[in-house]
Amino acid sequence: MESHDTWTICSRTVCALEAHDRDVIVWDSQLPGFGVRAYPSGRKVYVVQARSRGAPRRVTLGAHGELTPERARKRAAAVIERLKAGLDPAAAPDETTVADLAERYMRVHVAAHCNAHTAGIYRGSLDNHILPALGEMPIGAVERSHVATLHYRLRDTPRAANRALMILSKMFSLATAWGLAQEKPNPCRSVRKYKEGKRERFLTREEYRRLGAALAEAEIDGSAWPPAVSALRLLMLTGCRLNEILTLRWDDVDRAAGEFRLRDGKTGARMVPLTPTAAAVLEGIARPPGNPWVIAGKTPSRRLRSLNGDWYRLRARAGLDDVRIHDLRHSFASRALAAGESLSMIGRLLGHADIQSTARYAHLARDAERDSAARIGVSIAADIATGTAARSRRGPA
Repeated sequence: MESHDTWTICSRTVCALEAHDRDVIVWDSQLPGFGVRAYPSGRKVYVVQARSRGAPRRVTLGAHGELTPERARKRAAAVIERLKAGLDPAAAPDETTVADLAERYMRVHVAAHCNAHTAGIYRGSLDNHILPALGEMPIGAVERSHVATLHYRLRDTPRAANRALMILSKMFSLATAWGLAQEKPNPCRSVRKYKEGKRERFLTREEYRRLGAALAEAEIDGSAWPPAVSALRLLMLTGCRLNEILTLRWDDVDRAAGEFRLRDGKTGARMVPLTPTAAAVLEGIARPPGNPWVIAGKTPSRRLRSLNGDWYRLRARAGLDDVRIHDLRHSFASRALAAGESLSMIGRLLGHADIQSTARYAHLARDAERDSAARIGVSIAADIATGTAARSRRGPA
């Protein structure tokens, strides 16, 4: 059973609409045939009703929340026009804009599949690059040329350009899957990514010593925030990502099991071995009352949000101005390879989702193999030389 009424459909009226023991449909007083249906469960959907080829037809446009009343009204007008013309309403011109799609992408996909740090990066790409260029365009109007122009405009920052391209490609794939766009080639197709020129920087033993000394000196003279010093030591000793250490809670540290849990890892939650050296760093960290974070911030009960200020001063003190915080993670992998660990083991230690992420260190493994072969060769050559010398002293047989 349904009850019917006529209102002007807007955000206020839709939010106020309630259904109790039966469905309620409110028809719009301005656009005949456009309505919103409320279910006893609380769900509300926008609908269209019109005669098509002599018979009444009702079409569901989408749920309230996924569509705004204004966007639903525009879509309804297009669908009603097609119904009256006897055409397929599903083929109505798509009125969903890139901005609408972006909001659903962030709310439905990113919120479910990405951590807060990654979500922040994606939001920044949308707000700074994608939406200013394409936000007001209907998704059905976006062509490859529009995407290529945006990508080219960001050519001086290849990583930002490629990230925007990746986000757009995923958004348009989801738009088709969600029924927001007609089946057609993704407008991001054939737009070639820029080479990002991945930079590799690994600390030598001497550089590790210099950085360690700089941390110790800053700890003594108070020139760096003590939790920041501890965070940098944990980064060096564990190979974790920066955000994984900054979001570590004391509740996640299990000394009895000898491990700590990363809730907000890039590839999902994972356990990290708590080595004696890392455990010693944790033992030396002060725990402000009521603060759940291992790396406490300067505001009570808050965590430290960034290491940049302390890091720039400390790396300058160590004479390592070209080293980034992320290079500490690369250096961990390099030292692990030098210690004889396999690429698969290093991938597990670093929390890589697939072997391709670890494969970037394959050339280091080959270097380690060459060094090992050279050392073995020198050892064998020494034995051979000794045998040859002994034979020379004995003379010919």
